[in-house]
Amino acid sequence: MTKLKDLYQEWIFHFDKPLIISGPCSAESEEQVLETARRMDKSYVQVFRAGIWKPRTKPGSFEGIGEVGLQWLQKAKKETGMLTATEIANATHVKAALAHDIDIVWIGARSTVNPFTVQEIAEALKNTEKIILVKNPVHPDFDLWVGALERLAAQGIKKLGVIHRGFSAYKKSQYRNQPHWQIALDFRNHYPNIPILCDPSHICGEREGISAIAQQAFNFEYNGLMVETHRKPDEAWSDAKQQITPERLLEILNRIKLRKEDDTQDIEYQKKLSGIRTQIDELDHNILALLTQRLQLAEEVGMLKKNHNIAIFQPKRWEKITERLGHFGKNLGLSAEFTETFLKMVHQESINIQNQVMLKEAKKD
Repeated sequence: MTKLKDLYQEWIFHFDKPLIISGPCSAESEEQVLETARRMDKSYVQVFRAGIWKPRTKPGSFEGIGEVGLQWLQKAKKETGMLTATEIANATHVKAALAHDIDIVWIGARSTVNPFTVQEIAEALKNTEKIILVKNPVHPDFDLWVGALERLAAQGIKKLGVIHRGFSAYKKSQYRNQPHWQIALDFRNHYPNIPILCDPSHICGEREGISAIAQQAFNFEYNGLMVETHRKPDEAWSDAKQQITPERLLEILNRIKLRKEDDTQDIEYQKKLSGIRTQIDELDHNILALLTQRLQLAEEVGMLKKNHNIAIFQPKRWEKITERLGHFGKNLGLSAEFTETFLKMVHQESINIQNQVMLKEAKKD
């Protein structure tokens, strides 16, 4: 089986600029599709997208126009010269998309979580020369994301890429889907040969934040974007709040600053960067040393609780800690998300250590 790290994805270099895929969340009518496509700036947007089949959370919602929409995509391609793209969720979708010569297809977040679905799609796409993109799974699961790509690669599919659209969260926040940039960056570190696009529309869930998320993606050297656009966003049949007009997309793209990997020619920059990184390395060592002391105290707490027959988890104590340190972190300028994540990780490790102490003592008994 071909390994992902051995696949050199040269297809991305056929685009002389960052790859921009844009179009409506859902194809609603031939007129809507064609007007949206016509209003795209072709010097920026290389691929026109539209949802044909829409997996919805609840029945009764608009679930896509169906196969007739693929004919509208064909017309848009013929008229504008842009490539076409749509989402597929089963073998029937694959067959229809290939029959209408759709250039790029992607597997959605809801499908990525199901290995049976991915396997069905992979087998239907066997040996295709089309570009296949995989959105990250709904929940933060790195192995599921990679596993989907491996299933596609096993079927002889060589033109692969991924789309970072964020991850669902239990609690509401400023984002519809939490970016969890570190997961996407971990993917880049493991598979630098696989192109990665960002979907700021689904991360934000509202059009106001799209520009900032798009810029952040390019700060991390992403290969492109997938952005939902509509001729009349407020009248869209699905995901109206996160869609923008083609003209607004052009404004955003005009303001994007592309970042370079390094500046080896500027000696002064390299000196300053080296000095700052030395300080960071020292602080990181100190932080780990302090965390070790913190967790050693957790072991002592575990012994005390064991000797006095006290439960490990103390909800009232945890509530006070999160409230007190949450305010402290805010005053220090730390984001609420970072402080909460950090505290949860330390707390969970403390619980694990205390549990190990009790289990160890129980074996002795």
